[in-house]
Amino acid sequence: MRTIKKFIFSLTVAFAATSSAYAVTPQEADSAYNHEEFTKAIALYTDLLYSEGPNPELYYNLGNAHYRAGHTAQAVLAYERALRLNPSHTDARTNLDFVNSRLEDKPADNRSFLSLAHQGMVESMSANAWAWTAFVLFVLCCSSLALYIFSGGVMMRKVGFFGAIVLAIVTIYSIFVAADAASRRNSHNEAIVAVPGTLLNSVPRQPKQTDKVVPLHEGTKIEIIDSVSTPDDPVSPRWYKISINGSSAAWVRSTDVERI
Repeated sequence: MRTIKKFIFSLTVAFAATSSAYAVTPQEADSAYNHEEFTKAIALYTDLLYSEGPNPELYYNLGNAHYRAGHTAQAVLAYERALRLNPSHTDARTNLDFVNSRLEDKPADNRSFLSLAHQGMVESMSANAWAWTAFVLFVLCCSSLALYIFSGGVMMRKVGFFGAIVLAIVTIYSIFVAADAASRRNSHNEAIVAVPGTLLNSVPRQPKQTDKVVPLHEGTKIEIIDSVSTPDDPVSPRWYKISINGSSAAWVRSTDVERI
């Protein structure tokens, strides 16, 4: 029995050593990228993401490798995923804006100014950062309230009173932004067109000659509103109802897009 246990232990140690020896390292992936072996770098960064889990820096590097390899849609997807994990990743934001500026589709943004401003606030920091911001603002609000209650001077009481009101409003808004940022990180209702070209249809079916269709090209970001199962469709078993920058809804094959 003792011999069997030793044999099993030896096999376990040998397997662990072999796994460790063949484990991919970030240095290997970076080396492949620096040597312009972009296909290899993509495979290595992907392996690292599977083994280490979601990481904004790995997604950023993966996006760079995809872009250098000519995979525009996958580059956009990787940058978007990096920013989901770390909205303050400046390099990922800069590269995403650059790639988006070179996309064939540049749909107009029909959202209101307030909606765009709120989205900009949500995307400026992580949910944790906004939560800490709300906590600091709450402390300042309490301090202003204490100034109003305990101060003897009229001017200081006015400063404390109006300051507490303003800080309370900003604190409440910061809490909403933190909640939206947390929801956005865990949401998968946005996607990227992953094929060179697809067609938007007014109904979830293979477009007919009489249907009005709109062409859509790779890299375009869409919002998924709804989905329906289409088992009779030989190409795609599901269609997504989508919107682009708040525009009118249309339908696209699920096989033509990839969720962020």
